[in-house]
Amino acid sequence: MCYSLKRDNARFSSMDSSCQLTTLPTGKFVGHNFRYNLHLNNVSFRPIKLLTYASVLIGILLLIAGICTQFQGKNYFTEFSYPLDIDILPEIQNLKNGLEPSVSPITVFNYSYLKAAESVCSGVKPTVLFVIKSARPHMLRRNVIRQTWGSESRFPDVVIRTVFLIGTQLGNNSLDEVLNKEDAAYKDLVQADFIDSYSNNTLKTMMGFKWAVQYCSHAQFIAFSDDDMYISPLNILRFIDSPDLYPDNSLSNSSIQPDLNLYAGYVFANSAPMRLPWLKWYISWDEYKYNMWPPYITAGAYIVSRRTLLDLYYASLFTQFLRFDDVFLGLVAQKAHIGLRHSSEFYFWKKKYTALGYKNVIASHGYSDPQELFSIWEEQKKLGHA
Repeated sequence: MCYSLKRDNARFSSMDSSCQLTTLPTGKFVGHNFRYNLHLNNVSFRPIKLLTYASVLIGILLLIAGICTQFQGKNYFTEFSYPLDIDILPEIQNLKNGLEPSVSPITVFNYSYLKAAESVCSGVKPTVLFVIKSARPHMLRRNVIRQTWGSESRFPDVVIRTVFLIGTQLGNNSLDEVLNKEDAAYKDLVQADFIDSYSNNTLKTMMGFKWAVQYCSHAQFIAFSDDDMYISPLNILRFIDSPDLYPDNSLSNSSIQPDLNLYAGYVFANSAPMRLPWLKWYISWDEYKYNMWPPYITAGAYIVSRRTLLDLYYASLFTQFLRFDDVFLGLVAQKAHIGLRHSSEFYFWKKKYTALGYKNVIASHGYSDPQELFSIWEEQKKLGHA
């Protein structure tokens, strides 16, 4: 093997006795990039291309390795057992009856409320309570929701209440004064002392459950949502009136059953955990050892009845914590023998908007622009769809 590398007048070469030195001009300016050519046995290679090919090859190998791990672990359908491995129903009943459980809880949400919105449900029994996951900087989103689908005065004969869930931000207190003014004006912020981050979504969600149990336990139905959703309160009322018939039912409030065991939204029945470490939804085998998730309802928007709220919250105390809030609730529901009710009118993606196409939409993701949400909701309200 022989090669030579030449840059301007500098020349570096290495040869064995059987090869003849071959050189080509290698110092070339292409734009502002200086490029070298490396010659092995008279074949030209570019190191940058070699690195690119190597990176692509490594990426493919990592992808294959990650995909292969999808087939590892325990079989969900034949081997599933999730802590605590006990009959959880007696413990739920003990707590609902104000009794001490016979088994100590393993997941306790011990945080302090910084803002508790204690007066939101005082003296009323809401038909629908909106519990909305928000974030400290999202004041505009909250304001538009208060004016649109979260409005407590939307219907003269239906009691609606709304609260927003937020956490704290490490080392950033610049919004505290603004949040204090917002809370003084609306008294609908529920804030606890945990860091507001994606990995703490389960904490935020269960804060909402805990708050509803403590401060609004008379609400007939609780609609959980993110603050980037379009929601139709009218369609929620239509849905809870006859979940099995929606959207072909007509609204008749007299048939709404608050003691119905209802947990409804968009159900994922057969999905697998993500085992590729660079993905947002990656989870290790140590955190979850099965090859499939249990059925669960996507976290963007879902509805529970009062009975189900209590069952899910109390059952969560005896279920091992998982950082994905929707999957965690799926695990809790399975342990508490709560069925999931699927509705295709809950969209975890942004459904393409047309005036008629949103007639039966209960919820649609993708409305992080407050102005877009306001204009679409106003149009749907005028059409009698919201």
